[in-house]
Amino acid sequence: MTQKHIQDAKSVVKKLQEGSRTERMPLLFIGHGNPMNAIEDNEYSRNWEKVGKDIPKPKAIICMSAHWTTKGSFVTAMETPPTIHDFYGFPQELYQVTYPAKGDPKLANDMCKIVKDIMLDEDEWGLDHGAWSVLHKMYPKADIPVLQLSVDYSRSPEQQYELTKELVSLREKGILFLGSGNIVHNLSMASFDTKKPYDWAVEFDALSRDLIEKGDHKALIHYEKLGAAAKMAIPTDEHYRPLLTTLALRGEDEKVEFFNEGIDLASVSMRSCIFR
Repeated sequence: MTQKHIQDAKSVVKKLQEGSRTERMPLLFIGHGNPMNAIEDNEYSRNWEKVGKDIPKPKAIICMSAHWTTKGSFVTAMETPPTIHDFYGFPQELYQVTYPAKGDPKLANDMCKIVKDIMLDEDEWGLDHGAWSVLHKMYPKADIPVLQLSVDYSRSPEQQYELTKELVSLREKGILFLGSGNIVHNLSMASFDTKKPYDWAVEFDALSRDLIEKGDHKALIHYEKLGAAAKMAIPTDEHYRPLLTTLALRGEDEKVEFFNEGIDLASVSMRSCIFR
């Protein structure tokens, strides 16, 4: 870290601290599941709507979605991020959904000053369905600026957790951090024929709940040590990492509330959390 970057970071943090403070925003981790949740009226989508009405309206939203994986950490910095339909084989109605939220280039630049390893993405990405399918229900007016933060595969889960911790001051400025993924996500084992979840899916979902309640972030970060159920639940960790980055911003005094505690398609946990 150069002396100039240290000075820039201190300057940004000082301005954030000296500016108009607001109530600390809650943290959210959302199990987003099937893209169809964006247009269906079901238990999951109704609870997303409820959360949007229940928490204070944010000034901006930073969303880490499982569906933007990069080499290096990036944040979207365009004025108007496009709606990305990053899936195929769904009804045409879903492809017609757009989420015309504005971006916030100034906030993106501030993030890069606070954390030197975050880089600006001004034209490559936008809002993928991990972000807009949830926000379409939470904030249907699309009247809140939204940025996406990428899942950085050049870093280990622990390294990305530590990087995200540096953004904690933004919570005091009315900015909502939302992790969007799924704690249990094994699509190769998904079943449309039965509603009964696999035993390993139930086991790891319950274990993760216990560890989140206890605040045992170390165990959750090193999930590969949590046994056979974890290996089945997390064959690849892009859907799991948004949980870890959400936990990185959790205050020691904050309680967790769970909702959408179901397992879809036998192998996808919809468990969602709010910390406040």
